[in-house]
Amino acid sequence: MSSEFEITVEQEIASVRMGKPHVVVLGAGASRATCPTGDRNGKTLPLMADFTEILGLKALLREWGIDPDRNFEEVFSELYARGETEKVVRVQSVTNEYFESLALPDTPTIYDHLVLSFRRKDLIATFNWDPLLLQAYLRNQKAGLPLPMLAFLHGNVMVGYCPSDRIVGVATGRCSKCGQRYTKPPLLYPIKQKDYAADMFIANEWKQLKRGFQNAFMITIFGYSGPKTDQEAIAAMSGAWGGKSGRAMEQTAFITIQTEEEVNNNWEAFIHTHHYEVHADFYSSWIANHPRRTGEAYIHQYLDAKFINNNPIPKHLELPALHEWFQRFKGPEEAAQI
Repeated sequence: MSSEFEITVEQEIASVRMGKPHVVVLGAGASRATCPTGDRNGKTLPLMADFTEILGLKALLREWGIDPDRNFEEVFSELYARGETEKVVRVQSVTNEYFESLALPDTPTIYDHLVLSFRRKDLIATFNWDPLLLQAYLRNQKAGLPLPMLAFLHGNVMVGYCPSDRIVGVATGRCSKCGQRYTKPPLLYPIKQKDYAADMFIANEWKQLKRGFQNAFMITIFGYSGPKTDQEAIAAMSGAWGGKSGRAMEQTAFITIQTEEEVNNNWEAFIHTHHYEVHADFYSSWIANHPRRTGEAYIHQYLDAKFINNNPIPKHLELPALHEWFQRFKGPEEAAQI
């Protein structure tokens, strides 16, 4: 094959052309995939389907005369709607305590690979309360590469912010401008009518996501099914994405255990004809095979009509070696300033 029609890995790394963001939206399935056998201490990352069992809420629900096998989203929504404040607060307390206790394993995970795979122009937005994404972000700053923006759409147990200076940081820290301790934003629980504008922090996170969706060349939905109780979230994202007929060149990707039919049914508003792809795991995705160059690979394949070669993230490197592997991207990015 002539090199005129092919882009090598070296050429992909050297080419820094895409200024538009790649936006990733994370759901609970992404955290479960990051720690499939449990966190550093063996604690399971819950999904909504097994939430009450993993957090030990079943006994409490039985005590209240509630079927412990019911979906947590439905149970919490009903408690909230009936104004059962004491029970709502008790559930919130148990939830906060469990998620605050979670920690990444010492060895690199999907979240480490994910944050290293994007540049400052890109955005990772998460619905998850667990601290794993932010923990991965902090420890991978040692690589010396610009990392993507983060948005916490339902709040996060590890995140704090300064209402006066609108600065976000680790919840236990202080504002770099005024020195005041950060305020912890509320966690948004699965009620049917979420108000994303009620809290300043949450409203700002959604503004980030909407800007990202409006400008994105690609969005990736990872481990998030778009449940029925999140219709407001889906509507907000859809509004920012705009009509799919106006997205003839953009690509939508899904990392999910759902079938292609389920993906099409749940995300039909985001998919323009055949411009989508479904991956069963992170390491078969566009992100993992074109780290820090997802946009450039997109341009080469879909706009320049050239054959491209994968540059897969080495899955089994320890953090220092992983950071060293990513150093090859630094020079071209600094030269391009994109």
